[in-house]
Amino acid sequence: MTTSPASTAASASDITIPRSRVIMASLIGTTIEFYDFYIYATAAVAVFPALFFTGEDDTAKLLASMATFGAAFVARPIGSVIFGHFGDKVGRKATLVGALLTMGIATFLIGLLPTYYHIGLWAPIMLTILRFCQGLGLGGEWSGAALLATEYAEEGKRARAAMWPQLGAPFGFILANGFMLLLTVAMGFTSVATGDGLDHNFLVWGWRVPFIASVIMVAVGLYVRFKLEETPVFKQAVAKDEKVKTPLVEAFKVAWWPMVQGTFIMLATYVLFYLMTAWILSFGIGAAEKGGLGIPYRSFLVIQLITILFFAAMVPVSGWLADKYGRRSSQLVITACIIAFGLCFGLLMNPEVVGTGAEANTSRIVLFMAIGMTLMGLTFGSMSAYLPELFPTNVRYTASGISYNVASILGAALTPYAAVWLNANGGVGAVGLYLAGAGVLTFIFMAITHETRDVDLSTMARTK
Repeated sequence: MTTSPASTAASASDITIPRSRVIMASLIGTTIEFYDFYIYATAAVAVFPALFFTGEDDTAKLLASMATFGAAFVARPIGSVIFGHFGDKVGRKATLVGALLTMGIATFLIGLLPTYYHIGLWAPIMLTILRFCQGLGLGGEWSGAALLATEYAEEGKRARAAMWPQLGAPFGFILANGFMLLLTVAMGFTSVATGDGLDHNFLVWGWRVPFIASVIMVAVGLYVRFKLEETPVFKQAVAKDEKVKTPLVEAFKVAWWPMVQGTFIMLATYVLFYLMTAWILSFGIGAAEKGGLGIPYRSFLVIQLITILFFAAMVPVSGWLADKYGRRSSQLVITACIIAFGLCFGLLMNPEVVGTGAEANTSRIVLFMAIGMTLMGLTFGSMSAYLPELFPTNVRYTASGISYNVASILGAALTPYAAVWLNANGGVGAVGLYLAGAGVLTFIFMAITHETRDVDLSTMARTK
């Protein structure tokens, strides 16, 4: 790629819609997608083990539920290929609408599913299928939203523009878990582990409400996205007849190594994120005798909702740092901090130190979560600029989506499951070592990857 930022900036003549609409379209879509995703993550810990799986071993049921959670991450690279094909061939706008619909319909149907006690093994099978469909939709969503933001960005402000879809992650988390918190408070539900039986109204029907209600948000998202136009960069590719017939084949021809680099650049981000959202909830509310902290479900949701604000606050900071100091330089420092954080897990969160149940040191838990969420915002915020900048325009949707979503298998699909097993067998310190190891891999691949701040986004893939 060349280094001519002036040619990549969206000039005033290229843009025929307000930038505020671009921001809203990229932000609202990822907010909805992540809301749908987190609603499932929360239910996978607190609801699905009781309703969709049987047996006396609570850890085994939680692991089975986490396995269905991981099914979406297997689907995400497939979704990135499917939606990436149309995103690079047909356009960003139509593809983003399709991704949103796929995710939204699957989430709505999960809210209507009968449980194991109604239809037996068909219940977890259908749950896994719909979770897979959620993954397909999210696999096409992120890269499209990131491209929408970066390909409309002003000169020198690409990372700051690209941070808007990244804010969808904490915003979606706040909406999803805030909704769950309000429901549990209103319905007086604590958790199955603390004595609430399967006949509790929350487990009978209350948990379904956030899934079904997501259809309203999807309708709003569709309305915003139908008012979009194609990005200036993609319009240039169309005008010059530089689109490729088979983006997937072309991506592997011209960008296979950047796809490998992008995958491992995202690895530590994914591991940290799903430790701080999915696994930490199971650890926090898990029974003390099983290696958890024994904190009531509602109480731990409050902790998560407070500390997720650190995540949201650091996303724009990450974009600013990446524009000022470069993607690679800023991310190397942040990744080193993630490694150090992983090595401190045992010191900060060992149940013998933190305490369990009513004796748990809430301040210490909040501090731990705040550090993790701060690092999460700093590493995640500029990734929507860093990854797309590794690839040429006519394979960018496909290639960046594959990198992002293959990383989701390595760094996210396995993480909640592995962390539950590691904590059960080696304690919370072993979970931290898992994060530190992922951080080392990410650091190595960032170190051998070029700086992308000034690349020309109009560069095309050429194999002839």
